[in-house]
Amino acid sequence: MALERTFAIIKPDAVEKNTIGAVLAKTEEAGFKVRGLRFTHLSRAVAEGFYAVHKARPFFGELVEFMTRGPVVVMVLEREDAVAQWRTLMGATDPKKADEGTLRKLFGANVGENATHGSDSLENAKIEIAYFFAASDVAPGV
Repeated sequence: MALERTFAIIKPDAVEKNTIGAVLAKTEEAGFKVRGLRFTHLSRAVAEGFYAVHKARPFFGELVEFMTRGPVVVMVLEREDAVAQWRTLMGATDPKKADEGTLRKLFGANVGENATHGSDSLENAKIEIAYFFAASDVAPGV
């Protein structure tokens, strides 16, 4: 299986709880290499653009408000089968339904404040990485 890259966010709720280090530790323990990492505070325009696919959904406004309420950590992660493996590590969207040991079970509070985001496909990972990172800001694989 070939190496893949995926995009991930440590969301404002997890940043507010000072769990960045714990999330990163679990990420590295799961075999991911961090190839890009930035601490940032999303503007409304950036959040709306990133989540534009959800614009027609009733939760869009609430999602944008949440994602702009505080800083986030955006990341490029690499490993074999990265997209699927990251989604497994994150766990179910609802932390109450997430498996034990997953990031959302450990650090999420509810469906809206669930600690992490991850790309849902390799194609979307490439789009999401490019949205937040210039190619020169992502370290090459070893």
